[in-house]
Amino acid sequence: MTTSTISRRHLLAASAATALPLVSRLAHAAGMPLAQIKAAGELRIGCEAAYVPFTYRQGAEIVGYDVELAGLLCKPLGVKPVFVDTAWSGVIPSLYTKKFDIVMSSMSYTKERLERVGFSIPYAEASQALLVRAGDADKIKAVGDLNGRTLAVKLGSPGQILQEKMNAALKSGGGSGFKELRTFDDHPSAYVALAQGRVDGVLNTLATLGMVLKDAPGKYAIVKGMGGDNWAGIAVRKEDTEIIAYLNEQLAALKASGAIYQLQEKWFGFRMQLADNIPTFG
Repeated sequence: MTTSTISRRHLLAASAATALPLVSRLAHAAGMPLAQIKAAGELRIGCEAAYVPFTYRQGAEIVGYDVELAGLLCKPLGVKPVFVDTAWSGVIPSLYTKKFDIVMSSMSYTKERLERVGFSIPYAEASQALLVRAGDADKIKAVGDLNGRTLAVKLGSPGQILQEKMNAALKSGGGSGFKELRTFDDHPSAYVALAQGRVDGVLNTLATLGMVLKDAPGKYAIVKGMGGDNWAGIAVRKEDTEIIAYLNEQLAALKASGAIYQLQEKWFGFRMQLADNIPTFG
């Protein structure tokens, strides 16, 4: 479920751009003050409740890393977080029509999204990483170690795009490049091939691979630095500057206290490296 959701998110991102004119018109509205959220007694949060372990359903309840983090963010305001399950393709238009106040569902930073919404500072990693067998962790530590090795990607995933740049970099550096690229219909099939020794590594997002490690302790290892670093932030309407400032203040405090890293260890099995600022795109 997780891997199909990831690829679907990237495919739907382009279609959501058609709502940009509506977003632009609504962006001139007055910003929502924190006092209004306090008066309501709740912070309404848009999410896609099918994205393990960020926001997903256990029975009728939405749970996950984002849910627990939202509880910590809401505590100083004295309000409760209320998650609203929404189709990912319409999550930004729904934010601007005020179906909810913010969006938390591991929304990664892109140039297009930064033009459309306000963002908090990062609260989770969203970079690509490589899954390898635990026994190969001392042999495959960086992209350069993939010369002559077989790489696995999921059809239509960000990893399929990234592998082209990786292979080109290997060859431009004087290497042979990948021995073979194998494409799978889903990531679990690629993990099986990795365990059986038919491939040497599988590309996927760091957070998702963290769950693979957690579910199969001692079987695999993760190699970071496969592409440019990226993170996820909390999306807010651009005019809601008071809310953005509050979220940034609270996230910085949770980083300083270590509370956010404790949540990451609980839900992902490791601590993430969080940038202090929103990334820029050329």
